[in-house]
Amino acid sequence: MTGRLVIIGAGQAGFALAAKLRTLKDTRPITILGAEDVLPYQRPPLSKKYLLGEMSFERLLFRPEAWYGENDVEIRLSTPVEEIDRSNKTVRLFNGSTLAYETLAIATGSTPRRLPAAIGGDLKGVYTVRDKADADRLAEEMKPGRRLLIVGGGYIGLEAAAVARHLGLEVTLIEMADRILARVAAAETADAMRAIHQTRDVVIREKTGLVRLIGQDGRVRAAELSDGSVVDADIVIAGIGVTPNDRLAADAGIETANGILVDAFARTSDPSVYAMGDCAVFDWKGTKIRLESVQNAVDQAEAAAAVMAGGSDPYRPKPWFWSDQYDVKLQIAGFNLGYDETVVRPGAREGSMSIWYFAGGQFIAVDAINDAKAYVTGKKLLELGRNVDKAVIADPAADLKPLLA
Repeated sequence: MTGRLVIIGAGQAGFALAAKLRTLKDTRPITILGAEDVLPYQRPPLSKKYLLGEMSFERLLFRPEAWYGENDVEIRLSTPVEEIDRSNKTVRLFNGSTLAYETLAIATGSTPRRLPAAIGGDLKGVYTVRDKADADRLAEEMKPGRRLLIVGGGYIGLEAAAVARHLGLEVTLIEMADRILARVAAAETADAMRAIHQTRDVVIREKTGLVRLIGQDGRVRAAELSDGSVVDADIVIAGIGVTPNDRLAADAGIETANGILVDAFARTSDPSVYAMGDCAVFDWKGTKIRLESVQNAVDQAEAAAAVMAGGSDPYRPKPWFWSDQYDVKLQIAGFNLGYDETVVRPGAREGSMSIWYFAGGQFIAVDAINDAKAYVTGKKLLELGRNVDKAVIADPAADLKPLLA
């Protein structure tokens, strides 16, 4: 194909698609349209090393500016897309101009859910963390001794708590569900992560929701919680999930369902339009899912690039994730959807462990806490499609190496 590929979105998936096509010697014209005013960059370090001042923004860039010219990839920054016109195969930009495409890729990612304005979500000092601008604003606020309230006990909230404690803030985290990590991890993983935070003086209050934020002179000062208590807060971070950015697709008549529906080749209901990354919904063992991870964004985009370049292999997800909190690395392989049993394996080092997930007796995922060996073994077993003896996993003296033989 020689017609222009237009990529909406300059995040991980959008960049990975363009880069892979060039690696595959695909020479079609490529234009990346990015809404932000900076070159494509890694997002995970924003809320960690970048916010801590341990990593400059330049180190977050996927490639320096020269790469785009050298690889004949046009990139337009500060260029939001307003509309997709599928009948004319054009996109309308924020300034009213249009850009024609032969193939279109939607890699628009997702947007963090904000706290409603009706309960004080529009007060100054209330944040979500998604892009460089968010991190820059938050960095100015994160000063020692200030009081931070985190709403939401998922990975985003826990990572924010770890950074804040490192910077010397007082941290309270509330979670409306029965426990932290309720949607994404087993109780054993949650117990371990809760203990890690509590030993660092993070106050974690589960089964506790936010009623409203209390402001003074337009800025948040406190929060009323569902148990009737009031906690002081100079800063609030909402970690209450994300919404896929599928509006452009939906408005254009492309099929959506809490994300843009794609097939095993990342194609949407319009064969000229692909979608990938956080905004894409695909089939996982008979269930429609979205995977909100860097790994999925890259792998799905690269699989789509191979198809665009003439290949015919479907995308076969091999999920893995990670979360850095203090000196703890939580590594996750597989997808624990539908698990009905867990097996805990103590690690060789103090404080290390792994939680192995099973569904109907089949091994489906592992959480490894400071236990790289368990993570690597579990990930390889999943890639090989092998099951594992639960008794071996539960025995800390058992050698895992033979499982891979």
